[in-house]
Amino acid sequence: MSGTCTIVIPTYNEERNVANMARAIREAYPGYKILFMDDNSTDGTKAEVEALNDPLTTIYVRDPDARGLGASVMQGFCLADTDYAMCMDCDFQHPISALGGIVAQMDAGAELCVGWRNSRMSMGFKRAAGSELVEVFCKFFFMIHGKQTTKDMMSGLFALRCDVFRPVIEKNWDSMELRGWKVLMDLMKYSERKVDVRYYRYDFGIRAEGESHLNPKVPIMTFHQLWGFGKFTAKVIAKVYGVDYYEMYPSEKK
Repeated sequence: MSGTCTIVIPTYNEERNVANMARAIREAYPGYKILFMDDNSTDGTKAEVEALNDPLTTIYVRDPDARGLGASVMQGFCLADTDYAMCMDCDFQHPISALGGIVAQMDAGAELCVGWRNSRMSMGFKRAAGSELVEVFCKFFFMIHGKQTTKDMMSGLFALRCDVFRPVIEKNWDSMELRGWKVLMDLMKYSERKVDVRYYRYDFGIRAEGESHLNPKVPIMTFHQLWGFGKFTAKVIAKVYGVDYYEMYPSEKK
């Protein structure tokens, strides 16, 4: 039996993309719900969504004191009132055409379906190589800690069963890297049992409009998710980039 799906899209100053994204999803998949989780945009993002007047499209403006991409996505998964929730970016790097294939895997019994990139080169050689290297590092430490991995741990396009993962999020909320970008890593890190994971291959695209929000804190937060040695590596990266590690993680200061 087919399930229902909410597309959870984190946003911050995406007024140039949100309306086009919502229209494209609605045209291709009339029955999907769309939930924009907005991290207190300072532009017209909220107004653009509200102007659509689409009963299946909602924008949720989050607590300004609890900002973070990870928090936006995790909270969106908890708010979804459908069988499945799917995370995707608002910049069209994740193709709309992939959504149906991912939901088909969920309908076939998957508890988690990960969008598996055919190539990361659209990010540019330097970022693609860095992403691949972090992927290897991540899987190694997940293996050491006896945790399940996926074929694309860095993926930002994936769907999950809400009844399977909502308890994981609620139980481990305070321990998750809520300001970080690698939501899938935390979900797998804190999952206490083997999950039925399936895949959908897709071509990773180029950002349509606006600017990327990538900054030096992203790799710091990513490595910080990887237990003790990962945190040590995060401190080294912070020093290289001139970032105050203990400003990011004041509770770790002795």
